Amino acid sequence: MAKKKSVSKNDIITFYMYYVLEHDKNPKTVFAFAKINNFEEAKFYEHFASFEAVEKGIFEAFFTNSLAALNKSGDYQIFDARNKLLSFYYTFFENLTANRSYVKHVLDKYKTDLKGLKILSGLKIHFTKYISELEIQMLDIKQEQLEKIQNRALKESAWLQLLLTMKFWLDDTSSSFEKTDIFIEKSVNTTFDVLDIAPLKSVLDLGKFLFKEKFQMN
Repeated sequence: MAKKKSVSKNDIITFYMYYVLEHDKNPKTVFAFAKINNFEEAKFYEHFASFEAVEKGIFEAFFTNSLAALNKSGDYQIFDARNKLLSFYYTFFENLTANRSYVKHVLDKYKTDLKGLKILSGLKIHFTKYISELEIQMLDIKQEQLEKIQNRALKESAWLQLLLTMKFWLDDTSSSFEKTDIFIEKSVNTTFDVLDIAPLKSVLDLGKFLFKEKFQMN
């Protein structure tokens, strides 16, 4: 049988996921993996340097496919930051659920400590960049160093929240993972309620006014 002339990045990801699920282990060599799937070994290296890179690429693909689907929606484009993030969560976890057997196989043994997992490092880069582009309203500190700390804290806390939600989903036994949906809604809304700076701004404005008035009266 003639070898496949072209193999896409998504093809390799699909082949890899099927192999892991069917054999309950990773392929031993790229050569053997390519032979089983009828393509030249060199085609693999056009997209990935190793199987570890494929594993990272799978979780990156879950992110990019989710965001691509959202960006096709006219409604998503006009959402505020809160509803954009909620929409992302629901879409992202739909993609995870569609591939739950693979995700559980890979992550179950690490679910007590997902934070430092190398295969999620690419996902973290994509997700934290997405968070920074949501333009979530923060306090206007007017001090560059403090603003950097505030933005870094926002991205890290958002990443930890995503990991916590993934752990919840891995353990969820409810039908259609409805408890995960409830968890997403409550956790994202709570986060934005905590970040809601409008009341704090009002307090600060009142404080400034009273301070100014006190000195004027004196």
